[in-house]
Amino acid sequence: SSVLRSHSLRDNRIELVHASWSELTISISDVTLTDEGMYTCSLFTMPVRTAKAYLTVLGVPEKPEIDGLTKPAMEGDHITLTCMTHGSKPAADLRWFRNEKEIKGAKEVNASGKTFTVRSSLQLHVDRNDDGVAYTCRVDHVALTQTPQQATEVLEVHYAPRVQIIHSLAVPQEGQYLKLECVSKGNPSPDPVMWTKDGSELPDLDRMIVEGRELTFTSLNKTDNGTYRCEAGNHLGTSSAEYVLYVYDVPTTLPPSTTPPLPPILPDPTALLDTHASDPTVTGNRDPNALGQHGTDHALIGGVVAVVVFVTLCLIIVLGRYLARHKGTYLTNEAKGADDAPDADTAIINAEGNHAHAEEKKEYFI
Repeated sequence: SSVLRSHSLRDNRIELVHASWSELTISISDVTLTDEGMYTCSLFTMPVRTAKAYLTVLGVPEKPEIDGLTKPAMEGDHITLTCMTHGSKPAADLRWFRNEKEIKGAKEVNASGKTFTVRSSLQLHVDRNDDGVAYTCRVDHVALTQTPQQATEVLEVHYAPRVQIIHSLAVPQEGQYLKLECVSKGNPSPDPVMWTKDGSELPDLDRMIVEGRELTFTSLNKTDNGTYRCEAGNHLGTSSAEYVLYVYDVPTTLPPSTTPPLPPILPDPTALLDTHASDPTVTGNRDPNALGQHGTDHALIGGVVAVVVFVTLCLIIVLGRYLARHKGTYLTNEAKGADDAPDADTAIINAEGNHAHAEEKKEYFI
């Protein structure tokens, strides 16, 4: 026969499931840490045979709790979040997550009998970016393979507003529609906002409309020029933003079907002296489509050359006639003195003596 010996056999939670010459089976319900220990099965033969088994009982950690959270927290505060779990065996591991992204915490383990108490702390310097962030403490343990234990707290942060103005036009022009939006972010919400112009209340105009955070100009005018301020606040502070509005004139443009006339192209007199006309580096930059203009330039140059030649011929003819007249006068005077003179020198002298009567005997060649 075989007998299972243990002090636990006297517990009502232990039940004999099967007993035979070859097998003895028991079951233990509602297992606790006190059930952990050495169990011995003996077979009474000659000699007696025994078999031993050590039963290890895991301590399941309790659901963690997060302490130290103040609701709401103020921007700039330093707070410490503490996550704690009891009853784990072996000691559990605690992990922190900020919106599902793991962050490092400081872990501390203390023994409580056969189980452990595990604590993890997280130091935070609170700012507006922490508002609405979920901080989660998760327990990792060998006994929690399927259902991990965790706790989550959402941090609420109060902070003073920050304001900025968003405008719908980059270059405002007369007659255009313009919308200015005052974007203010704060907790608590800084509604409503206040609009001013140049330090005073907005003028009472039908084309200037204020609806909540928006200031709308239905038709811009030069009188709208100025500095517009948007101001918002809550119990933590006040913030403002400014927008300088300058309305530009509407640019004048020609109708789409009207093409402005091109200025007349006058010939350049210096083009006749252009020494770069045959330079390939210069002609390479000219417009190949301007052949008609080149033909016009050549005809103009030919006309100028013809005029120059004609004027030159006229000057030659006038000069020739002038020289011919003076030559005839010289020959006439010489002939006058040759009537009674034996030689040419005497004839010239005689001609000078008769100069007083020369006016009556001049001959002209025409």
